[in-house]
Amino acid sequence: MKKAGLKMAEDNPLAHSHRLLWEGLPESRKGPRPTLTLEQIVTAGIALADAEGVDALSMRKLSAELGVGTMSLYRYVPNKHELLNLMLDQVLGTQIGRTEPGAPWRETLTAMAEHGRAMYLRHPWLLQVNWSRPVLGPNAIAQMEETVAGLTELPFGDQETMMVVSALDAYVTGSVREEILYSQAAAESGLTEEEFWNYQLPVLVRAMESGQFPAMAALSEDVFDAGWESSFTLGLQFLLDGIEQQVVRRTGAKQ
Repeated sequence: MKKAGLKMAEDNPLAHSHRLLWEGLPESRKGPRPTLTLEQIVTAGIALADAEGVDALSMRKLSAELGVGTMSLYRYVPNKHELLNLMLDQVLGTQIGRTEPGAPWRETLTAMAEHGRAMYLRHPWLLQVNWSRPVLGPNAIAQMEETVAGLTELPFGDQETMMVVSALDAYVTGSVREEILYSQAAAESGLTEEEFWNYQLPVLVRAMESGQFPAMAALSEDVFDAGWESSFTLGLQFLLDGIEQQVVRRTGAKQ
């Protein structure tokens, strides 16, 4: 018997997403034969989101890109939400094979962070999508399987290991978000980088000469000149060094 307020599995959009992710398109027993594959639709959706952002992604615009009618597209994927589930899983497929089986934990986490940064920079719209409750497709689970298998040597419990993975992912998404927002600032403000700082320079000079901010005034002139990649690499190194200190404490042996 169906509980009030709940949909049966066959009516549940989540169940439909799972069927598309794990089984693909069902065979059509009536009507015209499909002219598109699910992979074509999802790939086109990713390309559209890459070019214009996830807010610009719509079934109407996607159908135009594919050269089909909007109603025809609904025969394959019923709505944008389910399309995004498919897009996320396909993107996660690019994260499989980051390390060789048996790689040390530090290599596994380094690859996870570096490949994750590259993925977000290649697909900035991913930062606009709520991943807090991911719809688990084959690529999502395969990616997590590879990560978990690469961390079995850590002397942590399962929950702690997942907390390490979450902390590292939070570092990656936070640093990439800042980098992407910085790259968008010129277009949003209408000011070039040089114009922005030229406007601010007189204020900054007066503040530093006032004597109210001695620690800031003592900083070297090139303090903010580090590139995004070198800053990311240093932060990652510090995080991994901290994890390694915990490994040493628990095992009594240097890794």
